[in-house]
Amino acid sequence: MPHKMLKLSTLAILVAGASQASAAVYDIVPVSTAGSDQLAAQAYFPNAQANADSTPVSAFTTGIKPSAEGDNCFTGTSCNADSYDVAGTVRRGTQGTPLSDTTAYNENRQFIDDWNGLYSYCKNTFGYANDICSDWADNEYYGYGYNVDDVQDGQGLGGLQHIQQAWLNGYHSNALALKNGVAVTTKADEASGYTSIDKTLGDIEPNTTDAVLEGIVGNYSFGTSTSAVFKNGSVNPRAFAKRGFVNNDGTPVSLLAPVSDDAFVKNMGQTTANGAVETTDGNLLVVGSSSFAPSFLKDPGSRVPNTDNINIGLNFNDNDDYKVFKDCSTNPDNLYSTFECQFSTFANAAAFWVVDNTGNLVKSGVMSSNLAAVDPDHDDVSSQASANAVAMVNNAPVAVGYASRDTNSNDSYVMQAAYFEPNADLTTWTQTFVPGLNISTGDDRNYQYTMANDINSSFKVVGIAKSHKYKAENRSIPQKMFIFDKATNQTKFLDTSISPLFFRGSNGDATAINDNDQVVGWVDSETKNQIDGSERRHRAFTYIAGSAAQGPLKAGSVWMLDDLTNDGGAANTVANSYRIISATDINDAGVISATANYCAGGYQNLTKEAQCSVTEKQVAIKLVPKANATDKDIIVRKAEDEEPVKRSGGSLGILALTALGFIGFRRRK
Repeated sequence: MPHKMLKLSTLAILVAGASQASAAVYDIVPVSTAGSDQLAAQAYFPNAQANADSTPVSAFTTGIKPSAEGDNCFTGTSCNADSYDVAGTVRRGTQGTPLSDTTAYNENRQFIDDWNGLYSYCKNTFGYANDICSDWADNEYYGYGYNVDDVQDGQGLGGLQHIQQAWLNGYHSNALALKNGVAVTTKADEASGYTSIDKTLGDIEPNTTDAVLEGIVGNYSFGTSTSAVFKNGSVNPRAFAKRGFVNNDGTPVSLLAPVSDDAFVKNMGQTTANGAVETTDGNLLVVGSSSFAPSFLKDPGSRVPNTDNINIGLNFNDNDDYKVFKDCSTNPDNLYSTFECQFSTFANAAAFWVVDNTGNLVKSGVMSSNLAAVDPDHDDVSSQASANAVAMVNNAPVAVGYASRDTNSNDSYVMQAAYFEPNADLTTWTQTFVPGLNISTGDDRNYQYTMANDINSSFKVVGIAKSHKYKAENRSIPQKMFIFDKATNQTKFLDTSISPLFFRGSNGDATAINDNDQVVGWVDSETKNQIDGSERRHRAFTYIAGSAAQGPLKAGSVWMLDDLTNDGGAANTVANSYRIISATDINDAGVISATANYCAGGYQNLTKEAQCSVTEKQVAIKLVPKANATDKDIIVRKAEDEEPVKRSGGSLGILALTALGFIGFRRRK
């Protein structure tokens, strides 16, 4: 009987859809796959090339180009969908640690540098089952498709191990920065992107940088890239871990650490470019993070990977209290001559750079009020801060992100959501913690960290608060979403008081908010208890947080984007070929950048849990509102009458887990 009901309900949906083929609120526009094709064709390590040839690359979006003033795709007013470029990245295999993060997975302890660190992060931050965390750590460390019988043979694609083994074994890129699906150049790809000290390294090895494009503003695009690998005799050093860049109509510029008196920080230290906005004088203000001091001098042991995992015949020199490791910071000439120096870690500050319309860097500085680089009471904790996004509020820039706060207790330094406001010439910035998100300490600590992701011109801020404890009803450690309104100085959580989609104990990420107060992100789409220690399925959502409707979407309403793209047509339509797993950005015209699972030929039916009969791919898309759509065009996808035997996306399960369950993609503006 249940099977008959399933068939009847599915048939009913398809029959009903036959008369509503023109429905839906958004059109799905696929982004070019040129960058994916380029990466797929790029040579990899010979012993992993078979995996590279057979494994589809995964594409992610990070941002959408801002729309012109007055553009509105819901009404069709000056809606030029082709002009709204999409930023993102494409990756082959696993990433190891996220390139976008100032510290890996937002941990100010900086301990995620080997297999054990990855496994511990999974267990302690999400509470997933031992076998799930073990599988995830295996893939993130050894690479996708690694040899389970010999994890050291290099068959995996990507992974943290390959980055650490580059010193002797070399490295092949597995991530490209994309603008509208096409790879863009970074300053790290050319010799001019390196300082005089860097130039003692030798020759750049081609195709050895990993990069992500975080956003597009006017003729500018910006993001973060790793250093290239250099050929220097028998070893292959990197000049730095990662560095922000701006690309102005094809001409890239590096964003160096805004310090002038520390050669170690300026050369080896990292920067990230997370968000940007055009200022009233026509320049580009870029915000992100920058190293300001080494973080390993008091306790280097907690910040170096286990060389048994790297297994290239080298171990860290621990004679005389890590003398070689410490010498990296005092003798810049040693930066690239020793294996240890490649693993330097830093305390980081929220930072800014101003780039003019000719691509010249005209100003830079630090925004956050930093504590001592290392917590004096806890040697394994560092001061960390970052600006994740910026907007013009009353003709002045305001940035949002997080900064470390000293709790003066056993928890000491914690990372807390903050906003940054400058004086007239940007020389000084005032740091303010977002109210209602203070982190309690001790045994009753409420959050692991809180973080602001985006801000709009009305000074509304969205972000996340990562819970610290299990929720007894489902064993989860949920990631809550919030919205802060500076006009009222109040913070509210996106919970059941707003919509049942934000159910108790659910995980989510509010990634972006536009000037019409429309919020996008992702949220758990299934309410199953996590007693088995597994991850829930995720889907993209939108929330109309303001008082004005957006097209057919009423004020205060919350929708899954899969429902708003459902045209009710046949199962093999374009609309039914995608399930949207994350929305990363939205401009004022209402156009959304998103990441989706793609099933060639369409999913088997229109329901939420529909199966794909071929291998799903993870792709970049943008969603363009249909002009003059009405609420009658909204067709909510039905649930299957029983749980499918085989979960959708099983072939890419561990990649999907990495992409969304653990890091998400926060808004970059």
